[in-house]
Amino acid sequence: MERKEIERIVRQVLATVGERGGNHTTGSRSQMSEKSQPVQVALPLERAVKLIERVEQKASQMGLAVVTAVSDASGRPIAVHCMDGAYIGSFDIAVNKTYTSIAFQMSTEQLGKLSQPGESLYGIQFTNGGKLVIFGGGELLERNGVILGAIGVSGGSAAQDLELAQYGKNIFEEV
Repeated sequence: MERKEIERIVRQVLATVGERGGNHTTGSRSQMSEKSQPVQVALPLERAVKLIERVEQKASQMGLAVVTAVSDASGRPIAVHCMDGAYIGSFDIAVNKTYTSIAFQMSTEQLGKLSQPGESLYGIQFTNGGKLVIFGGGELLERNGVILGAIGVSGGSAAQDLELAQYGKNIFEEV
């Protein structure tokens, strides 16, 4: 496939995504090449950071030091914050919780229930290069039924991570 054909297809995909609810553009004409067009961003960095900050406030109230990640609808991390004293291993877990939620379009808690012995997805956590997380703390971020991204929280117990991620999901429209 020629480069021009690939660029045409990518522009069509970006236009379709923009029609589904993305209303922010990134970059200015001075920063882009003559052939580039603005990219529709459904979940901008500023909003991801505000969401993470609100989750961190709640984690502090709970006496926790967590890592919180927000990814876009493709599972690509937009922002990751590590609170002082958070476990080093929580970084990868938080990011992978967002990936898992996006990849299977459900919370990590839901996937965990479906992957128990005897259930239909038993063993799924051993796929995808070990990136799947099957315990609470990963939630989808949606607007009008459209998945815009996901939030992942790690650093507390599975129940605490779940509570914080659900809090983030619930306040997503406010930020």
